[in-house]
Amino acid sequence: MSGAVLPRPGLAWGTYPQRPEPAGLPAWRVWVALVSRARVARLPRKLQRALHEATAQLRQADETARAALLARTRHALRREGLVPQALGAALALAADALGRRCGKVPYPSQLLAATLLLQGRFAEMATGEGKTLAMGLACAVAALAGAPVHLLTANDYLARRDRELLLPLYEELGLTSACIIAATPQAERAALYRCDVVHSTAREIGFDYLRDHVQHAGERDPRRLRALALGSADPAGTGAAAQPLLPGLCFALLDEADSLLLDEATTPLLLGVQGAAPDARIYYGVWRLARLLVPQQDYLLWPAQRRAELTPAGLARVAAAKARCGTQVLADLAHAALAARHLYERNRDYIVGAQGVMLIDEPTGRVAEGRRWQGPLHAMVQIKEGLAPEAGPVTAAQITYPRLFGRYLWLAGLSGTLADSAAQLHALYGVRVSRVPLAHPDRRRWQGERLFVSGAQRWQAVLGAVQREAALGRPVLVGTESVAASAELCALLACAGIAHQRLDAQQDADEAARIARAGVAGCITVATNIAGRGTDIQLDAAARAAGGLHVVVTHKHRSRRIERQLVGRCARQGDPGSAEALLALDDPLIAATWPRPVRAAAAVLVWHGVVPRWLAWPLTALAQRAQEATDAARRWQLASSERALDEALGYAGAGE
Repeated sequence: MSGAVLPRPGLAWGTYPQRPEPAGLPAWRVWVALVSRARVARLPRKLQRALHEATAQLRQADETARAALLARTRHALRREGLVPQALGAALALAADALGRRCGKVPYPSQLLAATLLLQGRFAEMATGEGKTLAMGLACAVAALAGAPVHLLTANDYLARRDRELLLPLYEELGLTSACIIAATPQAERAALYRCDVVHSTAREIGFDYLRDHVQHAGERDPRRLRALALGSADPAGTGAAAQPLLPGLCFALLDEADSLLLDEATTPLLLGVQGAAPDARIYYGVWRLARLLVPQQDYLLWPAQRRAELTPAGLARVAAAKARCGTQVLADLAHAALAARHLYERNRDYIVGAQGVMLIDEPTGRVAEGRRWQGPLHAMVQIKEGLAPEAGPVTAAQITYPRLFGRYLWLAGLSGTLADSAAQLHALYGVRVSRVPLAHPDRRRWQGERLFVSGAQRWQAVLGAVQREAALGRPVLVGTESVAASAELCALLACAGIAHQRLDAQQDADEAARIARAGVAGCITVATNIAGRGTDIQLDAAARAAGGLHVVVTHKHRSRRIERQLVGRCARQGDPGSAEALLALDDPLIAATWPRPVRAAAAVLVWHGVVPRWLAWPLTALAQRAQEATDAARRWQLASSERALDEALGYAGAGE
């Protein structure tokens, strides 16, 4: 993609630029993906020379010369594209502005990462290596080239923080920027989206994109959608249409790209209008009936898919219930009631607070603001928790993150764990992953895995590890699988008289302060997942001298990437650090993969409650690989079925 002119609204791309969605996924991608691997990247020699020349020129330049070089570079980028000479000058200008206004001189690895992003590639950059500055450099250069840039992060806090950090860089280069979060009024968004760089979240961009399509597509009128892409806001001649919120989908940079493209791939964004309140009597009646159904006889459960299904006998019992609705509606309500009762747990899948039932995002352990389960499931969970069932929205349009990002004309992303997903990303999106070399030597010490027979023995081992490391003056970070697990461990720590702090979905309000304390010598932090949370863990001098942060993994994640996010919190930017995994045979992922006889045989080999190390890795790693394969198959199936549904409906934002 070197030398390409970046897309922007205008005559060449239309007033609402976006990529047409392909009819289907080519089968050859699957076979190519089998040999797809992330490779270490290097700056091209021509770009190195151009960057070196521009940097040397800027060292001797005054303000007038800088302004002249900036004007020439901006013009060259828009006329010639990202050719080495113009790209090198733009990177040098951005790096110079970053150093003079923010006091941060970019490392060569950050310049390399920015170059990869500008080439429309995905890059693995280790945690703590400065992903924010690398993305800021790429945003600045792309905006100088005229492309409206969307920098999408994991949550509102990070979007605000990154924009505040990079604002001096944008101002020095004469660029405008904005931050759009959940609290941003709808009336102000259209103007904010016209800034050169917009910091936001994938959720906000996705919903505003759906609003544009609902507004301009009419009742699934393909003529309006085609006209919108070509630049005509009112093809039918019925009068001036309202201005769309977005200026199109030109250039997106994804922070934690694998989380958005893979972990969130099966969660659709649903744009809805308020529906009618459910008939509480019917819902309560089905809930009471579900308590009387007999497992295996009346219904079957599939925990891995979070799905419940009535057997013919159970369907007959439900159909016999006297209700003012059809049998199929009753069956759907019964499926939701059974799933809510048996497959969804409080403090694991959701929490209950002042706003009622609030979902927990599994990869990050955060509250998923504004998210609801589809269909009657959410209302059934409300009944389970003693709340009145509320009216849910009726879907007016929907889209998933993979389909949304697939419509950007230029897409790139960074993460600390992309290499593990290189094959999946190539198969699903046709993108390649490159590795950015470390700016500092890696000083992390991996102490291996230990597998215990039961969760109780595992928690005792965790207590011992925490006391051992804290006694040395080291900060300790313990990662748990759920809010309930965090509460259990915190209770044990309190009983042992060990001071600690807790970070999970119930402490989102002051998480920045808690993360800032996590690097203090002797501080113990119990966290429910950590993706997108650990960027602010800074070691104090005493903690660094004692050996740095120690991370304890207490369960096996569905994906190696999420586990690496946790382990990656230690030994950042050349700091010392260590990590270990203390696991249990009754871990949900291990128990779901290996049958009871296998786990019983492993328990026979126990010495002092610990499964031998030579047996621990096969039991845990194979369970994780099996789950990753299952999740990958689900993503591929969803991507294929979504495109088929989209083609049948003939409308990009149609809901079911």
